[in-house]
Amino acid sequence: MTTTTPTRRSTDRSATARDAGLVGALWGRRLLALGVCLVASVALAGSILLAVTFGPAPLSTTQVWGVLAQHLGLGADVGVSRLQDAMVWDLRLPRTLLAALCGAGLSVCGAVLQSLLRNPLAEPYLLGVSSGASTGAVAVIVLGVGMGSIGLSGGAFVGALVAFAVMLGLAWAAGGTTDKVILAGIAVTQMFSAITSFVVMVAADAETTRGVLFWLLGSLSTASWTDVTLTAVVLALVLGVTFGSASALDAFAFGERAAAGLGISVTRTRAVLLIATALLTAVVVSSSGAIGFVGLVLPHIARMLVGPRHRRLLPTVALLGAVFLVWVDTLARTLLAPQEIPVGVVTAIVGVPVFTIVLIRRKRS
Repeated sequence: MTTTTPTRRSTDRSATARDAGLVGALWGRRLLALGVCLVASVALAGSILLAVTFGPAPLSTTQVWGVLAQHLGLGADVGVSRLQDAMVWDLRLPRTLLAALCGAGLSVCGAVLQSLLRNPLAEPYLLGVSSGASTGAVAVIVLGVGMGSIGLSGGAFVGALVAFAVMLGLAWAAGGTTDKVILAGIAVTQMFSAITSFVVMVAADAETTRGVLFWLLGSLSTASWTDVTLTAVVLALVLGVTFGSASALDAFAFGERAAAGLGISVTRTRAVLLIATALLTAVVVSSSGAIGFVGLVLPHIARMLVGPRHRRLLPTVALLGAVFLVWVDTLARTLLAPQEIPVGVVTAIVGVPVFTIVLIRRKRS
């Protein structure tokens, strides 16, 4: 006959309590992530509705919401002119929606690259995509390359893809490891930045230089429904790819060897995620210019709220990035109206203090 000693019974009870505590903590984290996403979703919807009411044109909130309701088939004519209708539906709304999409895209790319490369300072522009897009845009603005066929956004997109291809070639030639990808991205960034500076210095006049600088600092002033549609489609595809690779991204946090030991194809997964993030970054930069700090700061804030698990992190950071950039763009176009501030300037002014607070809190924890 077997007897259970008091010590063993105590150990079993301790193990059971510990397991129950772990399960409770897990469900608590899941509920917290769900709550954060719900609050952020409501905040995003409210932010979009409020942001379109701000602008230099004298339009009341009732008129703006009436125009939106009329176009969506939810209300009757509110008696605004054709020009006022175009201001809301063709200017303010596409710009606000594009700001939300760009904020979500940059935040997701930053979160993925920080985990994939195991570098907390990684951001979407680390791969050289932004510098390549800047070179392509400058080639269109200053040199007139492809002005009639592909335009500014097309030139920026082509330049981004060329820069990413060069980065992949350099990284592959150097061995293809994570540190080689980072170093190749830095090298490509410097090279295309030098090309951009050279073209502006040699061929641009004062007015063109001012326009180039405004675009390089980030601007959503040229937003259109075409930009909104393209960015939304690419964002949806990349979100699907990254969410499907959430478990692999969790494994990458422990290193490539640990990920390979769990049965993950490290090379294939890394290539797919690098291509996906580069494509999304290229689309965002081609439509809005280089908007900094969004992809660097927002992932850290999201991790503080919902933890590092990517099935919770990715939707959270997308929503937070969307809300953040909607209000940053609203400030950029209204703070000194009718003059606009480049969006990248506002994100830097807001992002640096926020990032400093995040770093201090991470050190204390």
